[in-house]
Amino acid sequence: MVTVTGRSPVLGADVQNLGTWFETLVARRPEAEAALLRRAFEFARAAHEGQARVSGEPHLSHLLATTQTLADLNLDAETLAAAMLHDTVEDTSVTLDDIRKHFGERIAALVDGVTKMDVIHALPARGARTRREQVQAESLRKMLLAMAEDVRVVLIKLADRLHNMRTLGALPAERQQRIARETLDVFAPLANRLGIWQLKWELEDLSFRYLEPEAYKRIAALLAEKRVDRERYVAEFVARLSAELKAAGIDAEVSGRPKHIYGIWRKMSRKGKTFEQIADLRGTRVLVPQVADCYAALGIVHTLWPHIPGEFDDYIATPKENNYRSIHTAVVGPEGKVVEVQIRTHEMHETSELGIAAHWRYKEGMRADKGFDSKVAWLRSLLEWKDEVAEATDFVDQFKSEVFSERVYVLTPKGSIVDLPAGSTPLDFAYHVHTDIGHRCRGAKVNGHMVPLTYPLKTGEQVEVVTVKQGGPSRDWLSPHLGYLATSRARAKVAHWFRQQNVEEAVAAGRDTLERELDRLGVREVKYETLAQHFGHATVDDFLAAVGRGDIRGVQIAGAVQARVAPVLRETRAPAPTPAPAGGVSVQGVGNLLTRLARCCNPLPGDAIVGFITRGQGVTVHRQDCPNTLRHREEHGERLIEVSWGQAAGRTYPVEIEIVAYERTGLLHDITGLLANEKINVIEVNTLTDKDRHMAHLRLTLEIPDVHALSRVLALIDRVPNVAEVRRRAQ
Repeated sequence: MVTVTGRSPVLGADVQNLGTWFETLVARRPEAEAALLRRAFEFARAAHEGQARVSGEPHLSHLLATTQTLADLNLDAETLAAAMLHDTVEDTSVTLDDIRKHFGERIAALVDGVTKMDVIHALPARGARTRREQVQAESLRKMLLAMAEDVRVVLIKLADRLHNMRTLGALPAERQQRIARETLDVFAPLANRLGIWQLKWELEDLSFRYLEPEAYKRIAALLAEKRVDRERYVAEFVARLSAELKAAGIDAEVSGRPKHIYGIWRKMSRKGKTFEQIADLRGTRVLVPQVADCYAALGIVHTLWPHIPGEFDDYIATPKENNYRSIHTAVVGPEGKVVEVQIRTHEMHETSELGIAAHWRYKEGMRADKGFDSKVAWLRSLLEWKDEVAEATDFVDQFKSEVFSERVYVLTPKGSIVDLPAGSTPLDFAYHVHTDIGHRCRGAKVNGHMVPLTYPLKTGEQVEVVTVKQGGPSRDWLSPHLGYLATSRARAKVAHWFRQQNVEEAVAAGRDTLERELDRLGVREVKYETLAQHFGHATVDDFLAAVGRGDIRGVQIAGAVQARVAPVLRETRAPAPTPAPAGGVSVQGVGNLLTRLARCCNPLPGDAIVGFITRGQGVTVHRQDCPNTLRHREEHGERLIEVSWGQAAGRTYPVEIEIVAYERTGLLHDITGLLANEKINVIEVNTLTDKDRHMAHLRLTLEIPDVHALSRVLALIDRVPNVAEVRRRAQ
């Protein structure tokens, strides 16, 4: 666990005193780190010269206080330097390039990250804490963590917010309320999740002081003692218990702290208790190696101090539903003051702090999110490992938060946060907001600029959906090739829309889709009954309706074509094929023969094929629907032989495609660029332009690995502007 070991001094307007205090901050640092921090201090002092806070203090005092908090956390010099510079880009004429030039890319990235996290200030103020408000606050916390490519950005932001809260009294009452609510909803839980308890309780208490001033004063008065006195009491209790456990031969780690004011108030409110009924105003925790030690320690606690009836829970014998395990008891300690004692093993503590029973999850009352919980656990583990890492750079390298790349958090125009899987598009966003908005979506703006519906959204972006008054989804949205939808939820809504349409319309649309896909693939003489049977439909109309509704997509049709069994000549049979790796074709029943692919039809893995035994050139492999195959059947049927595709990893095959498009400048460039992005090699290009009709006819020879890849490429080319038709070239 990370703790804050000190507080920043009260800073006045004397810049000389600020310089003296800064030197005490870096006094124990290695010379290289001290030199870096001095450069950052001087840079910030020059940049913020003449700037003062509302309280009248120089702005430099805020930067120093922020840096001091992080120094108390024993963070590395890069983090402290970035903290010193974190306001320069936003509040002065200094640019990010200036930071990069003087301090390097890593520190510039930290400063940039802190600046980006200020997106929170653009969000609407929150009022009452309804369930919806709590969910939005949860999403915002996740978004802020996700935005920070380096989690040290979050720590700088927490330290920045802590000093702002300490000096909040200088602001108008309305701003005090807004900032305090924001701190309580967002920043205190972040500190809690990262295990920085000292920051958490101070942020909570300071927020509570401005949000509920009367309740704060009442509880503070009831405590009737200063925090330092309460801390001293708990320290003496811990020392006594530690000594007794050691004398009994129990290897125990005992820690404790008095409960802070906001925690007391929240427990009183949640459980409906009075101040006098709160048993854990002062709490201690005992960690031991084994379960047996837990009960031995419990016996010693009850021997030393009388326990309070009704304040004992054994969650080891009877764990909570979330697998939380610990012993809780309350005793009357010295001076008649109540102390709560929690006893658990180190393993139970790790489960409680980092696992499914995490303390922050229980306190915040949110539903479990295993993926997110594991990431927070990882971050908190890094904070605990920090002191054990010999080199600061080793720690920094581990501190990167790529683990947050599985989700994106984007904003609606009204400032609400939408949590989506990584790779989601504006169309996914539209369906997440409302099904009808998704159906009527025809465009989108991201940060005020129009983007394609296939644009991959990034965390922190604001998304606005452009809709029409009436309309429905496009069947293209269901094609994984085209990249319109990344979430199964959105795809299911589109598919459901098509299922609700008129059956006759669905059959007609399905027939059109199927014919278009088969025509693109250059496949002829396919029996629809065979395909219907392949997909488990009793009739062709049922199969076509499923295609029309979007239940069966183009990629599945291509797979069925690849998997189907077409009629072949079977004059010769054998139990197994003989592989011919060089050609990727297996010849049935006649040993390992030389094979070559026919240039007349250029068969592709997935095509139904047949072999023709030539004189002196081995077996030529044709597509079964090739015109030459039909001629061979009539004239030399005895020389046809069954062949099948073997294994040929990484092999590609030449395929000719034809494109008909309306002529325009850059057409060929766009098509070849698309193919380059798909890593498809172009062997040959032929173009013919009809000037009178303003039409372009293109014939390309591509290297394609299989039918699936061909289907994807044809679908992508069909989306290129001005392309009217694209298909595999017929023979």
